[in-house]
Amino acid sequence: MTEAAFQLSGIVQTFPGVRALDGADLTICPGEVHGLVGENGAGKSTIIKVLAGVYQPDEGRIEVGGSSVSPATPEKIRDAGIRFIHQELHLVPHFTVAESVFMGQEISGPFGLSKSKMRSRAEDFMRDELGTELPGNRLIRDLGPAERKLVQVARALVDGAAKVVVFDEPTAPLASEDVRTIMTAIARLKSRGIAILYVSHYLNEIIDICDRVTVFRQGKNVAVFDEVTKDTGSELVSAMIGRALDNFFPTTDRQPGEVSLRLADYDDGKTFSDVNLDVRRGEIFGIAGLIGSGREELIDALYGLRKSQGTLTLDGATLDTKNAAKAVANGMVLVPRDRRHDGLVLPMTVTENATLATLDENASFGLIDRTKARSATERLIKDLDIRPANALAVTRFLSGGNQQKVVLARWLAKSARIFIFDEPTVGVDVGAKAEIYQLIENLASQGAIIVMSSSDPVELVGTCDRVAVMMRGEVRTIIDKPELNVDHLVAVTTGATTVSETGYAS
Repeated sequence: MTEAAFQLSGIVQTFPGVRALDGADLTICPGEVHGLVGENGAGKSTIIKVLAGVYQPDEGRIEVGGSSVSPATPEKIRDAGIRFIHQELHLVPHFTVAESVFMGQEISGPFGLSKSKMRSRAEDFMRDELGTELPGNRLIRDLGPAERKLVQVARALVDGAAKVVVFDEPTAPLASEDVRTIMTAIARLKSRGIAILYVSHYLNEIIDICDRVTVFRQGKNVAVFDEVTKDTGSELVSAMIGRALDNFFPTTDRQPGEVSLRLADYDDGKTFSDVNLDVRRGEIFGIAGLIGSGREELIDALYGLRKSQGTLTLDGATLDTKNAAKAVANGMVLVPRDRRHDGLVLPMTVTENATLATLDENASFGLIDRTKARSATERLIKDLDIRPANALAVTRFLSGGNQQKVVLARWLAKSARIFIFDEPTVGVDVGAKAEIYQLIENLASQGAIIVMSSSDPVELVGTCDRVAVMMRGEVRTIIDKPELNVDHLVAVTTGATTVSETGYAS
């Protein structure tokens, strides 16, 4: 093997209540695209931050180009030619493309900033290195998601000193056609001999673009695949979760009961109107729709996060959800699409987050009974298999899938009747997805009413009894289980008349 572009050896990193890395190794060679996969909580994000110099490991060695870097500060890492393309864009909307590309490394002339040179060089770099024509005077707010991502890439590489580029979930916010644009740019970087570390939950992307793949599990590297083919997918999954995943979606003989939740002439006066839905007790009812269909706004209105009008009843009685507090008081709870910002208080412990909705039940004489709260949380940790199984762990340091379980634990403790899941597995690895689907199935089997909003047609088909499809603010159709398949759902959601063999509208 040629000399490594970088090598991390025996890395140990601990946080309060969490051993995030436990002697992990990672080696990347020049001119290769190397995949890094693993469940949420496997240590992927942590080892990237160690490589970036954000965390100083408790043990281990960091080598870049064969030379040890200690301590590995962000400045030393950048000087060594390692660049990072994060999932979050961190771009200023009212800046131009040129200003964004050269932010922090501006070109000056005798009279101050040389905007013409920055524009010219930004356009040249976009065309020659990334294969796209993008005017340097375009504003960031006027760009599409893929174009913004390419600006982010250009900003990291325009100085010409990059030897390693780390792509951390680069395609998470992108549509399928935009993903191809990013993949083409990565292939161009590889052809120049730059080493690429590609981190993603999307195993199809890993298989398509990567030369080798390292698998992390529980803070360790458990496998390295030196050859990646279309047949590698099941082996990757097994290595990631430590077992074969035979049944991704739960099997069920559950039979939904009578209609319990009813929406009649429901609208918000802006984004959706005349929504009429009947949801049965013990049913998993899906809501599908593209961005702008009104799907997300309908979910927010149901939970009292936006004003609405019409009739909402539960078992024939009017259900007051004019705000979130009234929704919770009436037995309706939401597992939000953005769990980190809307569902959790990240600096709090698992116990503090899990008992936020049940403070009265865990109090004595007006004071929180911490022993009682911790005991209740430990039962939920066991029931939901939250990892690590530590009620005092700080929620910020948990993986995405386990953070999602903490949100769910809060509402299970509240004994809710109606559970709204909004994008329940976004940013969650394959093993945690299967666990979350089983938890949702268990709730429905116990008679809960489940409303699941998702942009993932496979998820909806695999879990739901019926799916309502929204388009342009209206419910266009409701598809029953016997007719529910990915091809049909995608065709109806997009308004397509034909569907390609891959299951996406043509």
